Amino acid sequence: MSVTDLSTPGSRSGTYWLLADCWNIVRRGLTHYQRQPVNIAWQLGFPILSVLMYGYVFGSAMKVPGGGDYKDFLMPGMFVMTMAFGFINTATVVVYDSTKGVIDRFRSMPMASSAVVAGRGVTDLIVACAELAIMMLTALAMGWRPDGGLGFLAAFGLLLWLRFALIWIGVWLGLLVPNPEAAGGLFAVAFPLTMISSIFVAPQLMPDWLGWLAVWNPISSTAAAIRELFGNPVVGDTWVEQHALLMAGVWPVILTAIFLPLAVRRFQKLSR
Repeated sequence: MSVTDLSTPGSRSGTYWLLADCWNIVRRGLTHYQRQPVNIAWQLGFPILSVLMYGYVFGSAMKVPGGGDYKDFLMPGMFVMTMAFGFINTATVVVYDSTKGVIDRFRSMPMASSAVVAGRGVTDLIVACAELAIMMLTALAMGWRPDGGLGFLAAFGLLLWLRFALIWIGVWLGLLVPNPEAAGGLFAVAFPLTMISSIFVAPQLMPDWLGWLAVWNPISSTAAAIRELFGNPVVGDTWVEQHALLMAGVWPVILTAIFLPLAVRRFQKLSR
């Protein structure tokens, strides 16, 4: 870059610098994964083990309302669980950067605070694409066969849409918890969130009060929607279950509208 370029920063628009700052954060995050690929393997370890355990160990004992192969019911739910658990990794990375002074360094620079938060979100979405690809290859190796075409692409999009919304919960929690060890404790929140849903068992097979909670769990709507898009619909009796595609699009909007402003506001309130 020439001296003239450096002396005329105003020649670039604010949008340009916002995107440039965001890309620098994304590049930094991807560089960490490139140098430590074991991080992705660790994130995928639990979902893959769960697929093998529920698919092979418990699969023969599981029932699907209306009949059908349990693997066809399970695999879409496991894709959703992978996206849901991702917010723990987001929170861990954010709290690590916060406690190590990285975020304070960013705040001391002339960069938009929204770019730091958005950059974290874009990085996690890219990693989520890699996680879904690996999970789907595992499912195909186990004999799962989805319907192709536009339904497959729409299901992939809904999974990323859910992950996008949960990113902001992870960022917000990462800015709240005091240390990485406390962020690891968020698993105690994520595990009941995924278990009390339609990921592993249809809500119709649960006790009435527990089934009601599972039906209104946002990740249940995404699981039901992508089962329908993959050609294995399991329709329940409630309005939420019968309009799973609609709710799979609406729930992430609600979560994003709540937690994205909270994440940006929390970042702005951090002490320098």
